[in-house]
Amino acid sequence: MYDIVVIGSGPAGLSAAITGRMRGKNVAVVSNDRTATGLYKAAKIDNYPGMPAVSGAELLGKMTMHAAGIGAELIRGRVTAVLPMGQEFSVSYGSEMLSGRALILATGVAPASTFPGEERLLGSGVSYCATCDGMLYRGKKVCVVCHSPDAEEEAAFLESIGCEVVRLTTRKIVINGDMRVTSVTADGEEIPCEGVFILRPSIAPSTLVPGLEVSRGHIVVDRKMRTNIPGVFAAGDCAGAPYQVAKAVGEGQVAVLAAVEYLAGNQ
Repeated sequence: MYDIVVIGSGPAGLSAAITGRMRGKNVAVVSNDRTATGLYKAAKIDNYPGMPAVSGAELLGKMTMHAAGIGAELIRGRVTAVLPMGQEFSVSYGSEMLSGRALILATGVAPASTFPGEERLLGSGVSYCATCDGMLYRGKKVCVVCHSPDAEEEAAFLESIGCEVVRLTTRKIVINGDMRVTSVTADGEEIPCEGVFILRPSIAPSTLVPGLEVSRGHIVVDRKMRTNIPGVFAAGDCAGAPYQVAKAVGEGQVAVLAAVEYLAGNQ
């Protein structure tokens, strides 16, 4: 059990982790491979105070070393679900799970749009994690929507347990079925199947956290970066523009200080 779980290892998430550790909290940061992000690929950043002309990779490297150096636990994994469980939150990533008393979302800007039928059939044939739910479809025909770097690995896992796998890379998809998935329509072709695994690099916050308030693709927060769910905070690009490193760092610090207050029972 962690005091604070941070989802995302960009400037907002790492800033939150650093300040959280300085306040004596045990902190886990769960994130995808940061080398795929736009910030990591940036050749030069000129507007972060005190570090002119730094590359995105160098900036993230220094922040990561700082967070790890003071004891934040950095965990690689694609978060697929967050479930409130009384006074804590259960966070699923890959085939693993951890829990925390407070949660900070620092996911960056994730795709807000979903496929027709996706939200309605989530949990009834639609899944975001093959290693989590694959055994439910053993010996059955499934579609894997391959939009993430680990999609092929997860498709291969499904095949290894006896699934008949259809790989899809198109972005024109409709998921069909009334009570459960019965087929997927991809580029106008209907493919009968019993399950569909949608593998994106990240999942939209509104899908990730049930009941989270979102407006125009951004998480709604107050001045202390609190969301509408007690114990859940958000910072950085996922909380709105401008998409700047300095803003993200500041919001990460505000969010974690509010989380510390929440853990102390002062909110």
